[in-house]
Amino acid sequence: MYWKQGESAMTASENTTNATPQPPHYLDAHALVRPGKVALICGERSFTYAGLNARARRVANALSSLGVKAGDRVAVMAYNSIELLEIVGGLSKLSAIAVLLNYRLREHEVAYIINDCQAKVAIAGPELVGIVDQARAGVQGEVVYIAIEKNVGVGPSPTHLDWQRYEDLLANASEDVPVGESGLGSSMSYTSGTTGKPKGAYRPRAVPVDNIIRLVQAFELVQSDVHLLAGPYYHSAPRFFVSLHLLMGATLVIQPKYDPVEALQLIERHKVTTTFMAPTLLQRLCDVPEVVFSRYDTSSLRSIILGGAPCPHVLKVRAIERFGECLWEFYGATETGIVTLLRPEDQLRKPGSCGNVAPGQEIRLLDPAGNEVPDGVPGEMWSRNAWLAEYYRKPEATASNTRDGFFSVGDIAYRDAEGYYYICDRKIDMVISGGVNIYPAEIEAVLAAHPAVVDVAVIGVPDELWGESVKALVELRPGANATAGELLAFCGERLADYKRPRSIDIVDELPRSPAGKLLKALIREPYWKGVGRRI
Repeated sequence: MYWKQGESAMTASENTTNATPQPPHYLDAHALVRPGKVALICGERSFTYAGLNARARRVANALSSLGVKAGDRVAVMAYNSIELLEIVGGLSKLSAIAVLLNYRLREHEVAYIINDCQAKVAIAGPELVGIVDQARAGVQGEVVYIAIEKNVGVGPSPTHLDWQRYEDLLANASEDVPVGESGLGSSMSYTSGTTGKPKGAYRPRAVPVDNIIRLVQAFELVQSDVHLLAGPYYHSAPRFFVSLHLLMGATLVIQPKYDPVEALQLIERHKVTTTFMAPTLLQRLCDVPEVVFSRYDTSSLRSIILGGAPCPHVLKVRAIERFGECLWEFYGATETGIVTLLRPEDQLRKPGSCGNVAPGQEIRLLDPAGNEVPDGVPGEMWSRNAWLAEYYRKPEATASNTRDGFFSVGDIAYRDAEGYYYICDRKIDMVISGGVNIYPAEIEAVLAAHPAVVDVAVIGVPDELWGESVKALVELRPGANATAGELLAFCGERLADYKRPRSIDIVDELPRSPAGKLLKALIREPYWKGVGRRI
């Protein structure tokens, strides 16, 4: 049973430390109303809402037995999987915070995040136990480590014997309603900031239910939808759309790692209706040869939601030719949520636009003096809503990005007479490659540590597949003779693969102002000349 005998749906999920009744957790509600509906599909495995709810309860009770309580952080590093979704569901039942780690991070980067978020528990998928185990040398304090097994009954390798087994913990846990369940749990995403060090962005306030409903309506989502999780779940955008669909009681098809042909197979097999994709994933989908693409029936697909990076107009045209007018695009950030929304009917009518204001958002475009700019004039974009994120344990970073309750990530935009916004530049130096934020300061620090390097600048340059790719320009010390290949290898040993420069140019001198500031705009200029959308 999913409610204790004699309990109502309201009291079953009531926080026992608070007399105020809480609404039921969404998984409890779906398990009660539609227990047999399929919630998750991954490969040949599937879970109903009743099954997912039972597993999430076991996760919650298992973690509770390890001391995890409301507000505690649990670091999770895993590929897209049923286990990853049930872990997040279980943590939300405890009102604990899931800190989802990019599985491409290096061990010292993993250790930094575990330390910074003060995680009580770290959970690793079967392919990632090794990297997390290596990170332990740099972790401070007591952390419980849990390994998700490849197969039930097969635990971590002998070198990881002090790890706890995920399935063993769940087997010994109860399916009863977790003590203190409230369903107000959240997640924390680590995003680069002005120092180049990752910062944990989390929402201290839940997104209001009425705004969730308005977003569901804005994207025209329905309970009968079948949503394909194609991008990495650790990224805030795929995670947000997964959450919307599960809150509605829709079905989620999980792709562990993105492959465009497999995505077509899944769309046909499961009659997928919606998916979120960064433009890079859509590019790869459109690059599937027509002779292969034509084998699959994609007629069920009515919404491809784009975000994470600007989508080139030429790619939109190609996608519409293949899938019809089903493209949606939004602009936003981990810290702000969805700020603007461009609907299918506007994709070709408003080339270069990221849409008009999304439900629940307010937008201001301000000049450097803090004055609002008129239509057609670029200004820094600031947005405000009821659920803005804060940076964990970094109030000064939160304050530096906030003005009168409005938040900015430093993008420059203008608005046309119809209220549509256009991102035209970036105030900060962040590189967005394949929808992933990469901050040059970290890469510059690595290259500056090379004994042959005297000066370095890292920029984003146009890339047909990734939107932007990382490029480094290096000035060598007098008499040094390091090659670009040597410097690339040096970065490869010290940076996650997605942060590594794709190319390095050795130059005679980098331009700096009289005050010594690198003139990044001047450095970028030759690479971006003639590019329509300059971001």
